[in-house]
Amino acid sequence: MLSTTVLDTNWMGRARSIAAVLLESSGHRAMIDPGPASTLGTLREQLAARGISVADLNAILLTHIHLDHAGATGVLIRENPNLEVYVHKAGMLHMADPAKLLASAERLWPGQLQILFGETLPVPFANLRVLNGGETLSLGSRSLEVVYTPGHASHHVSYFDSTDGTAFVGDAAGFHIEGEPFVVPVAPPPDIDLEAWSASFDAIASRKPARLFLTHFGYSNDPAAHIAEYRKNLQRWSTLAAGILRSTQDQQAGLEAFVAAASKEIEQRLPKAEAEHYIFNCGLNITWLGLSRYHRKRAEAATTGSKARTN
Repeated sequence: MLSTTVLDTNWMGRARSIAAVLLESSGHRAMIDPGPASTLGTLREQLAARGISVADLNAILLTHIHLDHAGATGVLIRENPNLEVYVHKAGMLHMADPAKLLASAERLWPGQLQILFGETLPVPFANLRVLNGGETLSLGSRSLEVVYTPGHASHHVSYFDSTDGTAFVGDAAGFHIEGEPFVVPVAPPPDIDLEAWSASFDAIASRKPARLFLTHFGYSNDPAAHIAEYRKNLQRWSTLAAGILRSTQDQQAGLEAFVAAASKEIEQRLPKAEAEHYIFNCGLNITWLGLSRYHRKRAEAATTGSKARTN
Protein backbone atom coordinates (compact mmCIF):
# COMPACT_ATOMS: atom_id res chain seq x y z
CA MET A 1 0.00 0.00 0.00
CA LEU A 2 1.24 3.48 -0.92
CA SER A 3 0.21 6.57 0.96
CA THR A 4 1.34 10.18 1.09
CA THR A 5 0.29 12.19 4.14
CA VAL A 6 0.82 15.90 4.72
CA LEU A 7 1.66 16.68 8.34
CA ASP A 8 1.02 20.28 9.35
CA THR A 9 3.60 21.07 12.04
CA ASN A 10 1.74 24.20 13.19
CA TRP A 11 4.90 26.28 13.35
CA MET A 12 4.67 29.17 15.84
CA GLY A 13 1.06 28.15 16.45
CA ARG A 14 0.14 28.84 12.84
CA ALA A 15 -1.39 26.26 10.54
CA ARG A 16 -0.27 26.08 6.89
CA SER A 17 3.24 27.34 7.60
CA ILE A 18 5.60 24.34 7.55
CA ALA A 19 4.64 20.91 6.25
CA ALA A 20 6.36 17.59 6.66
CA VAL A 21 5.38 14.70 4.39
CA LEU A 22 5.04 11.07 5.45
CA LEU A 23 5.59 8.52 2.68
CA GLU A 24 4.45 4.95 3.43
CA SER A 25 5.10 2.07 1.09
CA SER A 26 5.18 -1.68 1.74
CA GLY A 27 6.12 -1.23 5.38
CA HIS A 28 8.70 1.48 4.70
CA ARG A 29 8.13 4.91 6.24
CA ALA A 30 10.05 7.99 5.13
CA MET A 31 9.60 11.62 6.00
CA ILE A 32 10.44 14.53 3.70
CA ASP A 33 11.65 17.62 5.60
CA PRO A 34 10.66 16.96 9.23
CA GLY A 35 10.80 20.67 10.05
CA PRO A 36 12.42 22.41 13.01
CA ALA A 37 12.77 20.88 16.46
CA SER A 38 10.41 23.55 17.83
CA THR A 39 7.50 21.72 16.16
CA LEU A 40 8.41 18.18 17.23
CA GLY A 41 5.57 17.97 19.73
CA THR A 42 3.05 18.55 16.96
CA LEU A 43 4.88 16.18 14.63
CA ARG A 44 4.78 13.37 17.22
CA GLU A 45 1.06 14.01 17.75
CA GLN A 46 0.42 13.85 14.01
CA LEU A 47 2.28 10.56 13.75
CA ALA A 48 0.56 9.11 16.84
CA ALA A 49 -2.83 9.92 15.32
CA ARG A 50 -1.85 7.51 12.55
CA GLY A 51 -0.57 4.85 14.93
CA ILE A 52 3.08 5.66 14.19
CA SER A 53 5.98 6.73 16.40
CA VAL A 54 9.39 8.16 15.56
CA ALA A 55 10.79 4.67 16.18
CA ASP A 56 8.71 3.40 13.23
CA LEU A 57 10.38 5.72 10.71
CA ASN A 58 13.04 4.37 8.36
CA ALA A 59 14.36 7.45 6.59
CA ILE A 60 14.42 11.24 6.43
CA LEU A 61 14.73 12.90 3.04
CA LEU A 62 15.92 16.50 3.15
CA THR A 63 15.32 18.89 0.30
CA HIS A 64 17.91 21.16 1.94
CA ILE A 65 19.41 21.86 5.35
CA HIS A 66 17.79 25.14 6.40
CA LEU A 67 16.49 24.89 9.96
CA ASP A 68 12.81 25.18 9.05
CA HIS A 69 13.20 22.04 6.93
CA ALA A 70 15.92 19.97 8.59
CA GLY A 71 16.45 21.32 12.11
CA ALA A 72 14.66 18.45 13.88
CA THR A 73 16.75 15.73 12.23
CA GLY A 74 19.36 15.32 14.95
CA VAL A 75 16.76 15.12 17.71
CA LEU A 76 14.82 12.50 15.74
CA ILE A 77 17.97 10.40 15.41
CA ARG A 78 18.47 10.62 19.16
CA GLU A 79 15.06 8.97 19.43
CA ASN A 80 15.62 6.55 16.53
CA PRO A 81 19.33 5.86 15.89
CA ASN A 82 18.50 3.70 12.86
CA LEU A 83 17.17 6.54 10.72
CA GLU A 84 18.83 7.05 7.35
CA VAL A 85 19.16 10.72 6.39
CA TYR A 86 19.40 11.62 2.70
CA VAL A 87 21.01 15.00 2.01
CA HIS A 88 22.89 16.69 -0.81
CA LYS A 89 26.67 16.49 -0.54
CA ALA A 90 26.97 20.28 -0.14
CA GLY A 91 24.91 20.09 3.06
CA MET A 92 26.29 16.88 4.53
CA LEU A 93 29.06 18.36 6.67
CA HIS A 94 26.71 21.01 8.06
CA MET A 95 24.32 18.30 9.22
CA ALA A 96 27.19 16.48 10.94
CA ASP A 97 28.44 19.70 12.54
CA PRO A 98 25.76 22.43 12.48
CA ALA A 99 27.93 25.11 14.14
CA LYS A 100 28.33 27.23 10.97
CA LEU A 101 24.70 26.70 10.00
CA LEU A 102 23.59 27.91 13.43
CA ALA A 103 25.97 30.87 13.35
CA SER A 104 24.55 31.92 9.98
CA ALA A 105 21.00 31.54 11.26
CA GLU A 106 21.83 33.54 14.39
CA ARG A 107 22.88 36.47 12.21
CA LEU A 108 19.47 36.39 10.52
CA TRP A 109 17.39 35.84 13.68
CA PRO A 110 19.52 37.17 16.57
CA GLY A 111 18.42 35.76 19.91
CA GLN A 112 15.40 33.97 18.41
CA LEU A 113 16.71 30.58 17.26
CA GLN A 114 15.45 28.61 20.25
CA ILE A 115 11.95 30.04 19.97
CA LEU A 116 11.73 29.70 16.20
CA PHE A 117 13.56 26.43 15.60
CA GLY A 118 14.32 24.70 18.91
CA GLU A 119 17.35 22.52 19.53
CA THR A 120 19.49 21.58 16.53
CA LEU A 121 21.67 18.52 17.16
CA PRO A 122 24.45 17.02 15.00
CA VAL A 123 23.63 14.06 12.79
CA PRO A 124 26.14 11.20 13.09
CA PHE A 125 28.01 10.46 9.86
CA ALA A 126 26.83 6.85 10.07
CA ASN A 127 23.24 8.02 9.48
CA LEU A 128 23.98 10.23 6.49
CA ARG A 129 23.34 9.10 2.92
CA VAL A 130 24.90 11.53 0.48
CA LEU A 131 23.10 12.69 -2.67
CA ASN A 132 24.53 14.30 -5.78
CA GLY A 133 21.34 14.37 -7.83
CA GLY A 134 20.52 11.74 -10.44
CA GLU A 135 19.88 8.95 -7.95
CA THR A 136 16.72 6.85 -7.76
CA LEU A 137 15.73 5.97 -4.21
CA SER A 138 13.75 2.80 -3.56
CA LEU A 139 11.53 3.26 -0.52
CA GLY A 140 9.52 0.09 -0.16
CA SER A 141 7.72 -0.24 -3.48
CA ARG A 142 7.97 3.51 -4.16
CA SER A 143 10.68 5.04 -6.35
CA LEU A 144 11.82 8.65 -6.04
CA GLU A 145 14.07 10.37 -8.54
CA VAL A 146 16.49 12.85 -6.97
CA VAL A 147 17.16 16.01 -8.98
CA TYR A 148 19.69 18.66 -7.98
CA THR A 149 17.77 21.97 -7.87
CA PRO A 150 20.05 24.74 -6.56
CA GLY A 151 19.16 28.42 -6.58
CA HIS A 152 17.42 28.86 -3.24
CA ALA A 153 20.42 27.08 -1.72
CA SER A 154 23.47 25.29 -3.11
CA HIS A 155 22.43 22.11 -1.26
CA HIS A 156 18.85 21.91 -2.55
CA VAL A 157 17.41 18.78 -4.17
CA SER A 158 13.88 17.84 -5.24
CA TYR A 159 12.23 14.42 -5.17
CA PHE A 160 10.03 13.16 -7.99
CA ASP A 161 7.55 10.41 -7.14
CA SER A 162 6.93 8.20 -10.17
CA THR A 163 3.82 6.63 -8.61
CA ASP A 164 1.62 9.73 -8.78
CA GLY A 165 3.73 12.38 -10.50
CA THR A 166 4.29 14.57 -7.43
CA ALA A 167 7.43 16.68 -7.30
CA PHE A 168 8.47 17.51 -3.73
CA VAL A 169 10.32 20.76 -4.37
CA GLY A 170 11.02 22.14 -0.89
CA ASP A 171 11.73 25.85 -1.36
CA ALA A 172 12.67 25.69 -5.04
CA ALA A 173 9.24 27.02 -6.04
CA GLY A 174 8.57 29.64 -3.40
CA PHE A 175 5.94 30.24 -0.72
CA HIS A 176 2.42 29.42 -1.86
CA ILE A 177 -0.57 28.36 0.23
CA GLU A 178 -2.55 25.66 -1.51
CA GLY A 179 -5.49 27.20 -3.34
CA GLU A 180 -4.21 30.78 -3.22
CA PRO A 181 -3.32 32.76 -6.39
CA PHE A 182 0.10 34.19 -5.47
CA VAL A 183 3.59 32.67 -5.27
CA VAL A 184 6.00 34.65 -3.11
CA PRO A 185 9.79 34.52 -3.65
CA VAL A 186 11.86 33.14 -0.77
CA ALA A 187 15.51 33.98 -1.36
CA PRO A 188 17.65 33.89 1.80
CA PRO A 189 21.38 34.48 2.05
CA PRO A 190 24.09 33.39 1.75
CA ASP A 191 24.16 31.50 -1.55
CA ILE A 192 21.10 32.18 -3.70
CA ASP A 193 21.96 31.98 -7.38
CA LEU A 194 19.35 33.23 -9.83
CA GLU A 195 21.03 31.67 -12.87
CA ALA A 196 21.18 28.26 -11.19
CA TRP A 197 17.61 28.75 -10.02
CA SER A 198 16.42 29.32 -13.57
CA ALA A 199 18.07 26.06 -14.62
CA SER A 200 16.35 24.33 -11.70
CA PHE A 201 12.96 25.63 -12.87
CA ASP A 202 13.74 24.08 -16.25
CA ALA A 203 14.77 20.78 -14.64
CA ILE A 204 11.52 20.59 -12.67
CA ALA A 205 9.31 21.60 -15.59
CA SER A 206 11.02 19.20 -18.01
CA ARG A 207 9.87 16.23 -15.95
CA LYS A 208 6.25 17.33 -16.39
CA PRO A 209 5.12 16.59 -12.83
CA ALA A 210 1.40 16.24 -12.22
CA ARG A 211 1.66 18.52 -9.18
CA LEU A 212 4.19 20.24 -6.97
CA PHE A 213 4.43 19.94 -3.22
CA LEU A 214 5.84 22.95 -1.38
CA THR A 215 6.97 22.79 2.24
CA HIS A 216 5.33 26.23 2.61
CA PHE A 217 2.56 25.10 2.04
CA GLY A 218 0.84 22.27 0.23
CA TYR A 219 0.11 21.18 -3.32
CA SER A 220 0.14 23.26 -6.47
CA ASN A 221 -1.83 21.50 -9.18
CA ASP A 222 -0.69 23.40 -12.27
CA PRO A 223 3.12 23.07 -12.19
CA ALA A 224 3.77 24.81 -15.51
CA ALA A 225 1.76 27.89 -14.54
CA HIS A 226 3.21 27.89 -11.02
CA ILE A 227 6.80 27.79 -12.27
CA ALA A 228 6.13 30.47 -14.88
CA GLU A 229 4.64 32.80 -12.27
CA TYR A 230 7.40 32.12 -9.76
CA ARG A 231 10.09 32.75 -12.35
CA LYS A 232 8.42 36.09 -13.18
CA ASN A 233 7.91 37.11 -9.55
CA LEU A 234 11.46 36.21 -8.53
CA GLN A 235 12.89 38.23 -11.40
CA ARG A 236 10.67 41.20 -10.58
CA TRP A 237 11.74 41.19 -6.92
CA SER A 238 15.36 40.80 -8.00
CA THR A 239 14.97 43.89 -10.20
CA LEU A 240 13.31 45.72 -7.30
CA ALA A 241 16.24 44.89 -4.99
CA ALA A 242 18.79 45.95 -7.60
CA GLY A 243 17.02 49.28 -8.09
CA ILE A 244 16.92 49.96 -4.36
CA LEU A 245 20.63 49.20 -4.09
CA ARG A 246 21.34 51.76 -6.79
CA SER A 247 19.27 54.39 -5.00
CA THR A 248 20.70 54.07 -1.48
CA GLN A 249 23.82 52.86 0.27
CA ASP A 250 21.97 52.66 3.60
CA GLN A 251 21.21 48.99 4.24
CA GLN A 252 18.42 49.68 6.74
CA ALA A 253 16.74 52.12 4.38
CA GLY A 254 17.08 49.60 1.57
CA LEU A 255 15.56 46.84 3.67
CA GLU A 256 12.64 49.02 4.69
CA ALA A 257 11.96 50.08 1.10
CA PHE A 258 12.04 46.49 -0.15
CA VAL A 259 9.81 45.12 2.62
CA ALA A 260 7.31 47.95 2.10
CA ALA A 261 7.10 47.36 -1.65
CA ALA A 262 6.89 43.57 -1.36
CA SER A 263 4.29 43.76 1.42
CA LYS A 264 2.17 46.12 -0.66
CA GLU A 265 2.26 43.68 -3.58
CA ILE A 266 1.19 40.76 -1.38
CA GLU A 267 -1.61 42.82 0.16
CA GLN A 268 -2.87 43.74 -3.29
CA ARG A 269 -2.96 40.11 -4.41
CA LEU A 270 -4.49 38.40 -1.37
CA PRO A 271 -7.30 38.84 1.15
CA LYS A 272 -6.18 40.65 4.31
CA ALA A 273 -5.89 37.58 6.58
CA GLU A 274 -4.02 35.57 3.97
CA ALA A 275 -1.71 38.47 3.16
CA GLU A 276 -0.80 38.78 6.83
CA HIS A 277 -0.09 35.04 6.99
CA TYR A 278 2.17 35.22 3.94
CA ILE A 279 4.07 38.23 5.26
CA PHE A 280 4.58 36.60 8.67
CA ASN A 281 5.89 33.40 7.15
CA CYS A 282 7.93 34.27 4.09
CA GLY A 283 10.60 36.47 5.66
CA LEU A 284 10.66 39.49 3.38
CA ASN A 285 13.61 40.95 5.29
CA ILE A 286 15.53 37.72 4.72
CA THR A 287 14.75 37.80 1.01
CA TRP A 288 16.05 41.37 0.85
CA LEU A 289 19.29 40.23 2.47
CA GLY A 290 19.61 37.38 -0.01
CA LEU A 291 18.86 39.41 -3.12
CA SER A 292 20.96 42.40 -2.09
CA ARG A 293 23.91 40.10 -1.33
CA TYR A 294 23.47 38.43 -4.72
CA HIS A 295 23.55 41.78 -6.55
CA ARG A 296 26.48 43.12 -4.55
CA LYS A 297 28.51 40.00 -5.30
CA ARG A 298 27.72 40.31 -9.01
CA ALA A 299 28.75 43.97 -8.99
CA GLU A 300 31.99 43.14 -7.18
CA ALA A 301 32.75 40.34 -9.63
CA ALA A 302 32.09 42.65 -12.58
CA THR A 303 34.40 45.32 -11.12
CA THR A 304 37.13 42.77 -10.45
CA GLY A 305 36.81 41.40 -13.97
CA SER A 306 36.95 44.88 -15.47
CA LYS A 307 40.11 45.72 -13.54
CA ALA A 308 41.72 42.46 -14.60
CA ARG A 309 41.00 43.18 -18.27
CA THR A 310 42.33 46.72 -17.92
CA ASN A 311 45.56 45.46 -16.36
